[in-house]
Amino acid sequence: MSEICENWTQWLKKNRFAGQTPEMIEQTTRWLEAVRDVILVYAEIQPHDTVLDIGCGTGLLAFKALEMQNCEGNVIFSDMFQDCLDDCKKILDKSGVTKGYELLKCPIEHIALPMSTVHKAVMRSVLVHVVNKQPAISEVYRVLKSGGKFCAFEPIIRSNTRYWEILDPAHIDKYEDFKRVENEIMDNPLDSLCNFDEKTIQMNLEIAGFSVPEVKLQEVKSSYVVQPNMVREWFVNPPSPTQPSTKERFLKYFDFPTVEKFMLQVEEYLTGRTISLKTNAVFINATK
Repeated sequence: MSEICENWTQWLKKNRFAGQTPEMIEQTTRWLEAVRDVILVYAEIQPHDTVLDIGCGTGLLAFKALEMQNCEGNVIFSDMFQDCLDDCKKILDKSGVTKGYELLKCPIEHIALPMSTVHKAVMRSVLVHVVNKQPAISEVYRVLKSGGKFCAFEPIIRSNTRYWEILDPAHIDKYEDFKRVENEIMDNPLDSLCNFDEKTIQMNLEIAGFSVPEVKLQEVKSSYVVQPNMVREWFVNPPSPTQPSTKERFLKYFDFPTVEKFMLQVEEYLTGRTISLKTNAVFINATK
């Protein structure tokens, strides 16, 4: 786990918002809820469906599915990290929910369920943390009943705006070196965060056996003024508890003083400026 992030629960509740203003945190929260709602609309959850939330985290999808079913179906909170399941159980207990759910500890690559068990499998930002996507998607296919649906959201990080695109070479020492390294990091086939895109996911779904899977690419553009200390948070906060931070990634290529100087120059250049960013993601809607 990361030195500054003890577990997934902490990352989901705190670290992913690092460097954001209160307004940005509110905007991110609304965006997460909107993503949740799209996934669950695609899933077409029925009153007595068995719904599997893969990599449930703190329960964004699962709790809404419980609400939609009025606890009359079976929502499976599934995650490979016990801290996430423990956090969801605390919320369930506090809310007085005693039926309509179960907790399941397992990774997506080895879902601890028999074949053809669930009506709907839902997921948000899980494949991005799995190096080999094909076995994971094939495992989802295995546990679905015939006619069952797999609906998910995944960020396509390797086509997002990169640091070198928002910087001025005249203000950054070794700009070309950092540009080369950043591109190399984003093209690393062994890095789960960026070794896939909408085309490879489409292929994975087809190989698994899904019938005419739909993969919708979404591009979001945003602009905002960079606040003091925001840039340093971008560099030092990990994208997940098990992944190295951007700073740690650069330290594999440059010595410590060089990376620190780069971070300082990026911070000095961007702070107070309005930047425009592009982020990409896909919504998956597939039927077995």
